[in-house]
Amino acid sequence: MAEPRTQTPAASENPGSATRARKAGGKAGQKTDKPGSSRAVARTGATSARKTATKPRAKAAAAAPTSTPPQTAPRDMSKAEVHQFLTDLSRAWPDAQTELHYTTPFTLLVAVVLSAQATDASVNRVTPALFAAAPTPQAMAALGDEQVGQLIRTIGLWRNKAKNVVALSHQLLAEHGGQIPHTREELEKLAGVGRKTANVVLNVAFNQPTVPVDTHVFRLANRSGLGRGRTVEAVEKKLEARIPLPMVRDSHHWLILQGRYVCKARKPECWRCAAQQSCLFPDKTPLPRPKAPRVAL
Repeated sequence: MAEPRTQTPAASENPGSATRARKAGGKAGQKTDKPGSSRAVARTGATSARKTATKPRAKAAAAAPTSTPPQTAPRDMSKAEVHQFLTDLSRAWPDAQTELHYTTPFTLLVAVVLSAQATDASVNRVTPALFAAAPTPQAMAALGDEQVGQLIRTIGLWRNKAKNVVALSHQLLAEHGGQIPHTREELEKLAGVGRKTANVVLNVAFNQPTVPVDTHVFRLANRSGLGRGRTVEAVEKKLEARIPLPMVRDSHHWLILQGRYVCKARKPECWRCAAQQSCLFPDKTPLPRPKAPRVAL
């Protein structure tokens, strides 16, 4: 809310004289507002309001985080703690796999590209019709931007995604003989393919020990202490270095499902986490109190 201003006729007619009068305040012969007058009360109130308004800013500045992001474990797990944490998750998600529907490396690549800033469920609703019409790079390129867009228009950013899917299909045909490349560097050259998408394809389609870091994995790794970092790439490098090699490939699925359904962004459901004993997050959410039954009137 804007601070009210009190303006006198003299100040509005001659701003220069008003400024000189303020600078010379307290000198002999200068007129002053009588205590209790409306002008004095207004001026005192405005000064008090300004002082009050500055206090929250000072407190906010003092409370601003300086080192670690919010909801972060105080330290990284030890090797033994990492192993125990992942072992607990493996028991919680024994049959973990990607929730995206696909049949070939190409359809997996397309599904992952479509899943950016969209849920897997929303992607799974559009891919059956899309893959029926275009199951190969040749068919997808022939379908074109407009027809692909019509088939995926219920997901977010569908126009750009349609263009990327058709463009990467042309790239696969021109540069890779219609096959999906097996390296992250080559995958990242394709339209709409970033580091996470490339890692998912390498992990799921080609069984390579990569650790794709999406928003769920990033949050869980920082919160639990599995591998803290300020950027996705920093977290990815820590996880690849810290997770035991036999667990690397499957841990991707454990972490995504745990972050999506248990270690949620707004409030982690720690009371039902299978790995809560190994997790280093200090502010664990307790079991909610049961709601009292309604009494019929």
